[in-house]
Amino acid sequence: MNFFQKNITLPAYRRGFHLITSAILKEIPEVKNIRTGLLHVFIKHTSASLTINENADATVRTDFESHFNHMVPENTRYYQHNQEGPDDMPAHIKASLLGSSVSIPVTDGKLNLGIWQGIYLCEHRNEASGRKLVVTAYGV
Repeated sequence: MNFFQKNITLPAYRRGFHLITSAILKEIPEVKNIRTGLLHVFIKHTSASLTINENADATVRTDFESHFNHMVPENTRYYQHNQEGPDDMPAHIKASLLGSSVSIPVTDGKLNLGIWQGIYLCEHRNEASGRKLVVTAYGV
């Protein structure tokens, strides 16, 4: 079994949901050498998250942002953690709801995603810097 691991820093993205599948694959071309295995992507932040969803229609990403903002509003009176602004605590809650990692099967050198699936960076902060990922690919 072969293991490959890379630390990737994504550029700063605006708040919202962004497809990053191709950016990840560009940084870990070793995936092409795996017949059967897994790609694991972990984000090293508590105010951004990762998920897998629709990769074709951009309105899905807009609707995700709208729904999460409705579900986890800013400026809620009972939030105590707000030193970094009104988007800080909501960003932590959103990140916990969505999660810090995704795993995707690798088959014959390609991610074995559904036809309409892609990896999202879910940026929950208004003024975020580049996000750090640990990407691990392994298999035979």
